[in-house]
Amino acid sequence: MTLLSFIGKKRGQAAGSLDRQAWRRFRRNPLSVASLVVIGLFALVAILGYLITPDPTPFCNQQYLELATLKPGSKGTFLLTDIQGPLKRNMVKGTQLPYTATPVYKYEYTGDSLTAYPYNGEPIVVPQSEARIEQRTFLLGTDAYGRDVLSMLMIGSRVSLSVGFIAIAIALLIGITLGALAAYHGGWVDNVIMWIINVVWSIPTVLLVIAITFALGKGFWQIFVAVGLTMWVDIARVVRGEVLGIKEKEYVEATRALGYSTFRTIFRHILPNCLGAVVVVAASNFASAILLEAGLSFLGIGVQPPMPSWGMMVKDNYGYILLDSAYLALLPGLAIMFIVLAFMLLANGLRDALDVKR
Repeated sequence: MTLLSFIGKKRGQAAGSLDRQAWRRFRRNPLSVASLVVIGLFALVAILGYLITPDPTPFCNQQYLELATLKPGSKGTFLLTDIQGPLKRNMVKGTQLPYTATPVYKYEYTGDSLTAYPYNGEPIVVPQSEARIEQRTFLLGTDAYGRDVLSMLMIGSRVSLSVGFIAIAIALLIGITLGALAAYHGGWVDNVIMWIINVVWSIPTVLLVIAITFALGKGFWQIFVAVGLTMWVDIARVVRGEVLGIKEKEYVEATRALGYSTFRTIFRHILPNCLGAVVVVAASNFASAILLEAGLSFLGIGVQPPMPSWGMMVKDNYGYILLDSAYLALLPGLAIMFIVLAFMLLANGLRDALDVKR
């Protein structure tokens, strides 16, 4: 028992030293560090959400049809009436505006009255004490419904990253469990699990996601499950290969001799030594999950309106690519490209940092 404790202690120290060395190798790769910074910025925007969006309403769905397809940097003038108090932002769900905002193209003060000229309808005359004029700048312009494009992009990052995190969590749970059980037990257990893996592997991922989406229905939570249930195969195969090489090690044989349970042996003594390969696969699958969500939303079977999604924004605005407002489709496309590229570079950096043979 003393010898086994000594071996375990030494093994833990070596693993910790290896982690520090891997972190040093990771920091020396500028592309990996840059990708981590980009992912951190996207994650910060997604977490803060409605606290920092120019449009704090739920789903950033405040529509001003009079201000449709404004160019980036355009300004709008609004008459605020029926003011019920200051704006109190809700970080998670957004909040309705505590006033009525009417776009106007001109206004003037006459004594104690304020006269505003909306784009449609008669002039509005209200007491100055009951209304005020506000100027807003649309940094990235507005879409065909007069919604703020920057706000929709910011909340769209929350959708993409949420799908990635939850889908990868589901895939890790299924893939690690099945891969570890198949490799550790072998025999008929391995044959059955590998047969399931090969069947799922043979079905095109997009078709499988679409089939699961049709079975579960369209919606925000359904897309999590649909993507997660199709991305566990890669993880299961990687874990199975790692466990096959580790289960013959001396310390694993010692756990069997001491009578430890299968669960404890796998999850406390084998899987911690597989985390390097699993992290690399999870990072690359994260990018694939974002692409899948964007593709499903583009096809109309992913996230449903009015919830903003980068894929849905591309779908709604791709007709403007041939017109003078191509940025409406290019901006969400660039957001998808940058976040996917960041995760792929992160996966490559982790692979290089964790490769002790280099």
